[in-house]
Amino acid sequence: MENPASRSFAPDMHGSLGRPSILLGGMIAAAAVALIPAAALLAQPSSAPFTVVETGRGFGSLQQAVDAIGNGQGSIAIRAGTYRECAVQQGGSVSYLASNAGEVIFDGATCEGKAALVLRGENASIAGLVFKNMAVPDYNGAGIRLETGNLTVTQSWFLDSQQGILTANGMPSRIVIDRSTFSGLGTCEGAGGCAHSIYVGRVPHLRITRSRFERGSGGHYVKSRAVRTDVAASSFDDSAGSSTNYMIDLPSGSAGQITNNWFVQGRDKENYSAFIAVSPEGRENPTDDLLIAGNDARFVPGLSRKSAFVADWGAGDVTVEDNTIGAGITRYELR
Repeated sequence: MENPASRSFAPDMHGSLGRPSILLGGMIAAAAVALIPAAALLAQPSSAPFTVVETGRGFGSLQQAVDAIGNGQGSIAIRAGTYRECAVQQGGSVSYLASNAGEVIFDGATCEGKAALVLRGENASIAGLVFKNMAVPDYNGAGIRLETGNLTVTQSWFLDSQQGILTANGMPSRIVIDRSTFSGLGTCEGAGGCAHSIYVGRVPHLRITRSRFERGSGGHYVKSRAVRTDVAASSFDDSAGSSTNYMIDLPSGSAGQITNNWFVQGRDKENYSAFIAVSPEGRENPTDDLLIAGNDARFVPGLSRKSAFVADWGAGDVTVEDNTIGAGITRYELR
């Protein structure tokens, strides 16, 4: 397997990702990384594959290391390698840290028929990990399943699975994703509806920065029911997608900012009517503070069709301005 760390997170197309976000800026992305303990990032694991940094104690399995932290706070340094195991975090605040970014790979194993990491603690931070080939019978197999607490993910990869990150509904959670790649994710095979690259339930805040979405295999790239959703300086490359839907779906509406992103819609779509959907399932969250600006949106070269950059089923109060829109794409449609 190619080391994912060798790949760029977002393309430099026409310079559109190089300029500062209109309101977010680089300080937001820096704040995401700052949530990962600096001392833990520098720590080297012992001869055991999983080491609790604060105690220096090594463990043979990830679950043993997580259980050793328990309801406390700690960081687990993970030695490079491919692991066919998973873990459930029942409490506390745990950081899961690769000794070398992109060289710690969790391949195919899920806990509770859900995910490689099932998180029920106060906080979880993930840095440098790769999650691939996650599949379960209900078609919701994910790299991360967040059921309670806050989540920070930085410089991690979610590959060729049913879902990348899936969260529960109704949590008082803050979810931050920075410099991460979501590739080959999503499916609409299950009777319960589609799975997506990222699916966040109703939480206070989702923030995605400097991340790459590509080669979707069904569903949406980002589906967020969060009260506030911020997506900045990221790329959505649907050119190799298969049976995909919207690139960003805000099914219940949302406040926030979608700024300085690059979107390319591919040929193989289940639904190509819009790039960004606002309130298609009803307007539960206010949208009068939703700004969509400074983005670049186009079709894959040689494709001719009609689509809306933003389709709004809500109150028509979304601000859509200063975007670069390709031929055949309507800036904004109220539906």
